[in-house]
Amino acid sequence: MPLYPMAFPSNPKSFFSGISIVAKFAFHPDGTVNRYLTNLVDIQLPPSSTPISGVTSYDHTLDSARNLWFRVFIPADLSYSSLPVILYFHGGGFVSFSPAKLIFNALCQKLAGDLAAIYISVAYRRSPENCWPAQYDDGFDVLRFLDDDFDILANADLSRCFLAGDSAGGNIAHHVAVRACESEAQFKTVRIRGLIGIQPFFGGKERTESELQMKNHGLLLNLDHTDFYWEAFLPNGWIETIQVRMCSGQVPWIYLVWVGSRLPLWLLVGWQGSGVVEYPNMGLGFYVAPELPETQMLFDK
Repeated sequence: MPLYPMAFPSNPKSFFSGISIVAKFAFHPDGTVNRYLTNLVDIQLPPSSTPISGVTSYDHTLDSARNLWFRVFIPADLSYSSLPVILYFHGGGFVSFSPAKLIFNALCQKLAGDLAAIYISVAYRRSPENCWPAQYDDGFDVLRFLDDDFDILANADLSRCFLAGDSAGGNIAHHVAVRACESEAQFKTVRIRGLIGIQPFFGGKERTESELQMKNHGLLLNLDHTDFYWEAFLPNGWIETIQVRMCSGQVPWIYLVWVGSRLPLWLLVGWQGSGVVEYPNMGLGFYVAPELPETQMLFDK
């Protein structure tokens, strides 16, 4: 059975098909990206001070010089005296999207409401305009900012902080967590309690069997796409940076990974953690389709 196409509701399937078609023309062999074309499918939403599904949101700019900002999602229920904080990194192959993108805005909004947690979705710099390690630096800098200026978050309990991300964002969350672990003594208030990877994007030097199976398939992701993402992310294809493709480094916290059984196995090459939750017949990005029962199962976890 091919990894793709997967059983997906019509609206998300059409959305992903549109992204895949645009990628064919927007990703150039010289490693550049036509941002005009990618923006055509990058539907964005503004933050909302009016509760939507019981959650308000606002944007905060940390460094305008590098366009580093984040969107904060807060449950509107004032009965909570303190809320855990989840620092979230969106997917997109290190190349695309932002917290304002429709699907990621809706995802963080729903999770903040369902989990009764403050979600902070990071707008890290994107490649190829900004290569590794810019994305890791941005994530770590946001974490340090929260430690220094936690008063900006009402009812936030930073002693219950989690890092999370999907796809490439899962890779970023992992490496930010490793760096935070190595620098834990520097944090005054932030205490990281866990790491959550939703289909995290890792890889290796050699093709796995499942990679080869997906070569000619892919509603959103195929080998041409993933090769482009790595080459755009790693400056000059430096082999020294292969560790960023692997799930290298150790973290002492709870580490959960959600995957779809129809994903290529390189997404978990080198992974070590506390547990894997698997959803049969699901492929990349199933969690952005609220119609799927597996999506609600993931949220309930």
